[in-house]
Amino acid sequence: MTKKIALITGITGQDGAYLARLLLKKNYIVHGIIRKSSSFNTGRINDIYQEPFIKKKSLFLHYGDLTSFASINSVISEIKPHEVYNLAAQSHVMVSFKNPEYTSDVNALGTLRILESIRQNKLEKKTKFYQASTSELFGNPKFKSQSEKTPFYTRSPYGTSKLFSYWITKNYRESYGIFAANGILFNHESPLRGETFVTKKISKGLSNIYLKKQKILYIGNLDSMRDWGHAKDYVYAQWLILQQKKPLDLVISTGRKYSVRDFIERCCKYLGWRIFWNGKGVNEYGYLILKNKKIKIIQVSAKYFRPNELNSLKGDSSLAKRKLKFKLKYNIDKLIEEMMSYDLKNKKS
Repeated sequence: MTKKIALITGITGQDGAYLARLLLKKNYIVHGIIRKSSSFNTGRINDIYQEPFIKKKSLFLHYGDLTSFASINSVISEIKPHEVYNLAAQSHVMVSFKNPEYTSDVNALGTLRILESIRQNKLEKKTKFYQASTSELFGNPKFKSQSEKTPFYTRSPYGTSKLFSYWITKNYRESYGIFAANGILFNHESPLRGETFVTKKISKGLSNIYLKKQKILYIGNLDSMRDWGHAKDYVYAQWLILQQKKPLDLVISTGRKYSVRDFIERCCKYLGWRIFWNGKGVNEYGYLILKNKKIKIIQVSAKYFRPNELNSLKGDSSLAKRKLKFKLKYNIDKLIEEMMSYDLKNKKS
């Protein structure tokens, strides 16, 4: 039986690393696109990386960039993949406000370049395409939860760039018959999460404070509410989406939301701490009582507030559960346990 060939853009990111592991276990031949840089940034996939001289390889890395059609097209035309997972993006929302042009070039036009390469190489009937969409499409909705029927109202250049990629995916599906599907994924975290994202910033910062390597964790909007899941669950859903007979655009979420404040409190509970809060807004801080001393460990900073705040998101993935038979293995406490354990272990070494 011929092995399936998959191409993952953003293979060295959180989702790319977990998806590569999943596909290798399912006996795929996996190709990944990485950007050329002065350092070989494969930290998240070092355990599955295979040297070029190995004869029977199942993992191949290619230099490429979503801002260049030529580089993307050269890979797709060479390997002719059965499945393409577009996970590469400038995915930090705050950065998108500071660098909206680059964010749009990568996130919006990058998706278009992949789809156009599939079309130009006449792979419409062979290649299935998955686009990593985002809950940021919804903005601050008036509905208690967001499903596939909820209107979009983006609140950032990042969300707007992803809105283009969402619609261009549907456009190529309807115009050229490509199996092209969007996964509208709500926030998903893991020990491999980038250090500029709030959950990782919290788990790493509190671990540093616990190990006396840091005194204060500076944070943004404590009352921002998010639907947080585990990346392992969500990349499995990505794979399931491409195994369907017909392409579907599906919301993937837990259906539960928690505030940044609650996430901090749960991380502190893992450490055996009880945190207290004082003040309001940018003057709020969190502290511990240790040995009858009041020790400040959390400080709100205006630096980490978005120009256009997105206050609350909670997904409704009822359709995905029906169509994919999708079930979550992780809840927020298991996620936090894994993240905190990882950060404490790494900081001790």
